[in-house]
Order: sequence, then C-alpha cells, then structure tokens
Amino acid sequence: MIRFAPTDPGEWAYRVSSNVARFQGKQGTVVAVAGDSQGHIRTANVHHWAYTEVLKAHLWMGDTCLRLATIPRKTFEAIADARAAQKFNHMRGYVVGDGADAAKAYAAPDQPNPAYFQELDQRVIHLNNKGIIADLVLAAGADALRKLFPTWQDRDRFVRYVAARYTAMNVTWLLAERFEDYTNGRELLKEVGALLRKYDAYRHPASAHAAQSSAPMLGDGWMNFVAHGSPDVALGSVEHQLYQTPFVNLGIGSEDSGAGGGKPHQVSPAEFRRRLWHATMNGQYPVFSNTGTAGEESRGVDANFAESPGAKAMTVWWDLFSKTRHWELEPYFDVDNGRAIALEGVEYIVYVEKPALVEVLVEKHEYDVYWINPATGEAVRPKDKQWKGERFVSEPPDNTHDWVLHLSRDGRKQGMLNSYRFDSRMVPVQEVEQTAARVPFEIGAPTADPLRMSGTTAFAAKLKRETRATRAMLYLWTAEAAADGQGYRVVATGASGTFEFPRSVAVKFPAVLNLRLTGMNANGKVYSVDRVFRLTE
Repeated sequence: MIRFAPTDPGEWAYRVSSNVARFQGKQGTVVAVAGDSQGHIRTANVHHWAYTEVLKAHLWMGDTCLRLATIPRKTFEAIADARAAQKFNHMRGYVVGDGADAAKAYAAPDQPNPAYFQELDQRVIHLNNKGIIADLVLAAGADALRKLFPTWQDRDRFVRYVAARYTAMNVTWLLAERFEDYTNGRELLKEVGALLRKYDAYRHPASAHAAQSSAPMLGDGWMNFVAHGSPDVALGSVEHQLYQTPFVNLGIGSEDSGAGGGKPHQVSPAEFRRRLWHATMNGQYPVFSNTGTAGEESRGVDANFAESPGAKAMTVWWDLFSKTRHWELEPYFDVDNGRAIALEGVEYIVYVEKPALVEVLVEKHEYDVYWINPATGEAVRPKDKQWKGERFVSEPPDNTHDWVLHLSRDGRKQGMLNSYRFDSRMVPVQEVEQTAARVPFEIGAPTADPLRMSGTTAFAAKLKRETRATRAMLYLWTAEAAADGQGYRVVATGASGTFEFPRSVAVKFPAVLNLRLTGMNANGKVYSVDRVFRLTE
C-alpha cells in the first residue's frame, strides 16, 4: 500500500524503486480531482498557523488522549466525537506507548505488529474525518524510544515505517515525551528529527514534548514550533519574546472533573480555566487534558469524562478567538490589572483574573465592548455598547469570577476580511538587551563557585534600579553546559528561591556551566545577564 496526498488536482505520474524485483521500475499515473480539503498546516505570521492549500489561518486547540491507539474503539470514538462537537481540532496520542502498550506495537525492534498499526490507521482517519489533526507522539518518556529501538538502524526503520503510514494524513509530530528525561536526549532527537525530515515529504510540523520547553533544540534544524510542558507564566511570556516560532502549551494542566488526581499538574476545573487564559496571554496555543480521558501513566480512560467544565471552557475559548484576527494577536503590555493580547488599533483581549478596575491604553478609535464569562461564554454588553477613546477604564460586571474583556472594531475587522488581508502588520522581533550597564538587574545569587549537582542551589535576582517598568518583572533562569551539547535547561523562574539542577544539564564533570538570567519588565522589554560557574557532582 502506498499512501499519497496530492497537493494539486490533475494527473500525477509515479515510478517505483524497490529491492523487491517484481516492483522495481513499475510506473503509472493517477488522477486527482479537486476537493474541499484545506490541506495540512504550516507555520505563519511568526507565532501562528495557517493551512497549506488555502490562505486561511489555523486556530490550534488541542486535546490529550495518549492511549488513543489502545483503548477500546468504542471509547476512542466516543471521546473523539465529543471533542469534535466541542470544536477541538487536535488530539495528542502515542504511536508507541510504554509498558504493555509498547509490546502490542512491536514484538522486536524490526517486528511491528500490522494489526496494531491497522487499528491506529483507522483512528487517525476517524480523527481526520472529524476535522481533528492527530498530534502523534512517537514514543513515551524515560528513554522509551531508545529502549524500543536501540540502534540507529532500528530507529531509521521505525521512522521510515511510521512516515510511510501517516504522512499522507493530517498529522503533526512530537518526537518523544519529556525529552529532558532521555539520556543524551538532544542528540537522539536530532537524529530522529533528521530522519523525519528525510521521510516526511509534506514537512508536517514537528517538535518534542518537554517537561519545561523544547526550545533548546530549535537550532538543530528539524523543529519548527516550541512545545511547552509547564503552565509557568514567566517561562511562557519570556520565551515568546525570544523565538520567532509558534508556541503550543501541552502542560497547562490536567483537569480533575471527578476521575481523580492528586499530582501538582492535576487541577480543579477553575484552576485549569485560569491557566488556559494565562497561557493564551503568553501567546501560546492551548492543549486540554482531563484525568479521565488523557490516559496518563496507564490510567483508565472513560468517555463519560469527555463532558466537563474544562472542555466547556475550551469551547468558550474557541468561540471567542474564531471571531478574532487570532493569527495576528501578540502579547500587549499597556494594561493595568489584567494581561492582554492585541492587534493594536483593531482589537484587544484582556484577561482579568481578579476583578477590579481595569485600564487599557488603546489607539484612538470607536470600539465594541464585550465582557465575557470564560466559564460559560455568556457575553455582557455595557449600556453604551460602543466606546471611543484612548484610555479604557472600567470594572467587570461583577466580582464573583474571572472575566475576559474584548475591545473590538467589528466593522473594521469585517472590512479587512473582505479585502483578503491575511496579515496587516509586521510582527516586531525583539533584540534582547545584554549590555550590562543597560540591564536593570543582576545575579545576586548564587555566588559560590563551584556549584554542586547534589542538593539545592539558592538563587536571587537583584534590581539595580527601580522604575515604573521594573515594578512587575518576570524572571527566567536557565543553565547550560555548552561543551556537553545538551542544550540549556530551565532551572527556575521568579526573583528568588532554590532550584535543583536536572540530571540532564551536563554529561561530564566537572563542567563549565553558563547560568543565564533573563528578565522581562512590565513594558515587555527583555534583558539578560550571564555568569559562568564550575559544576561538580
């Protein structure tokens, strides 16, 4: 079977090269008729997404069902159908999971189970038919990819096999789960990523699941979007200013709507909703998870949990952003008592977690005003539905819950759409300030040299001067032993505290460690300082 997705209508010629004599040199033609497919997806407008076959933006809204290949077909289809009705358009799951699920897929590194993959085929097709892209995780965490396929020849065969089956379908790739837990994870994923680029002629978007951030591998040439595995606001906000690529947050949290939890990332529906909106204000695309449907750590999967307050909050999110120019929205900082994204002069979306007086500085125009309940989607219009000015000041309709404020020039947006204006501005790319005299902070701790892998390390950022801009600083701490080639690791966020070095930060000891402190002020300006230490075990 050869799977092929023609990108244009008309006659296509094929010729087969094969080490099987009866196939070698076979050739022929197929005719593709025009269809209504929008194509696969690609990166667009620096931090956003679009389709390959039509000039249309893609609004990524994901779900998590890691065991989608192995749960009962009836359960899978019930969850997939519910997610489609809730307007999700991505679902993340393993190609090869862990433990018993991995044994179902491969009896040995060179022995895939055809029945297993035929079943996965049908599930990916079911998702695609529902308008859902399959975000395929090649293997689980804890070195699963290397354990299953220990040699490069094994990995080459595996990637070629998976690419042959799924690249013609609507998919994206996540090479491994929690790459930081892999031994020499960056080197391994660089190899596997290069194989995917070789065998995936459609160049589907690719990244890796990360406990914190997959950004350390951006320079390796195979990855074209950053996946975050943390709800941390500082991490999401700062890295968004550093890299010209889309961000997808896989680690907002897993909603516990009754299936059980207990771990830090398993949170209440209200907490998940708050994290969802903070991730959005970071400039990230969100991925949902529920403890009853995600299938984490071989937990049971129950379709009864497909309907939940968190899923409803995701639908509310979709309903709002599908009416915006979401493919042009970027974080916006001229706000008090809220966090915002905006296309300046066209629309501003402000998340108000703690209701109080909100102030937003905008370009002087007339705006339609909406206050939206992020739990239910109910929109409240003020008595004067339009407002004109440069300084919007108002309180939410009540203080019983969080709110989303939408200031929108509805008529202007419609006019832009009528003129087919896919993008209306150049997205500014920030140059990080590294000149010591201009950086308003310094590394106050640690000071001892060498640092030790064992135990905890105290850290502190010290402001050199206080200004209105430095009244609200976000700090990101990263560490890298450059000679070992592992890439940097996020070790902490915040102005002070303690951290433990992740084991994957270095390979050989003693190591030369670069500790970097990156800070973003209230105006969105980013600065960084570095200090070099020796690192011992």
